[in-house]
Amino acid sequence: TGKPAPMPLGHFFLAINIENLCPLDTFKANSGKLLNALRESKKSPKGPGRIWTAGELENDARVSRTAQGGMKVPAVLQQNMVDLRDKFQDLKDKYDKLPFEN
Repeated sequence: TGKPAPMPLGHFFLAINIENLCPLDTFKANSGKLLNALRESKKSPKGPGRIWTAGELENDARVSRTAQGGMKVPAVLQQNMVDLRDKFQDLKDKYDKLPFEN
């Protein structure tokens, strides 16, 4: 119809203590094998040439930014972060010095 319509989309989040089910090292090993099998699956010749799994793009970006000295934080946002930290004692205790403070 060309008219805006609500998206039939929902979210579900579940937290599980894996160690109640199996040792953490076993879970990590099994998960790694599964993710590697997914990434090594046959790729479409029309695709990007790689199968990405959840979080890989974000992790690659984080690693790249860290290697380049971190993310640039505008001065106004830096000041907002300092003001917020200084307003709450638990934040002061946890973040005595922020990375951009000399």
